[in-house]
Amino acid sequence: MQLDRIDRNILSVLQGEARITNQELADRVGLSPSSCLNRVRKLQDAELIGPYLGIVNLAKLFRSVTVVATVSLKDQSTEAFRCFQEAAQAIPEVVECHVVSGSFDLFMRIVAPDMLRYNAINDQLLDVLPGEVNISSHVVLHTPKEFSGYPLNELWEGYN
Repeated sequence: MQLDRIDRNILSVLQGEARITNQELADRVGLSPSSCLNRVRKLQDAELIGPYLGIVNLAKLFRSVTVVATVSLKDQSTEAFRCFQEAAQAIPEVVECHVVSGSFDLFMRIVAPDMLRYNAINDQLLDVLPGEVNISSHVVLHTPKEFSGYPLNELWEGYN
């Protein structure tokens, strides 16, 4: 799908304010409400936006521990990666999992109610491929910058 400046503006606005009304969005990007809604629907159909998520403030709800874990697999086969990824996807507390290049194979973010539960998750992941998995855990102490969306304008500038 070819994106023009208006489509890019729509994406930028929705990324930061997913609950904005169509009227407000149309005003911000300089379109009529019906044209704006049509463009948003096309962007959704092309799977360029969505699903829409609400960001939950965990600290205000209850205590939790966030762990960034790096994973190395001794067996570098496609089957070993598939098996480990399926196991990670099945654990709700594994909120992110990335296959990466470099000195380890996967990068995961795990949010658990406490260290006892994190330890159980760690053991569960180690047992996926016994003796073949090395997990290095890093407990998040403070997050000075949360994810708040992609730098779309900077990425578009670099793309052109």
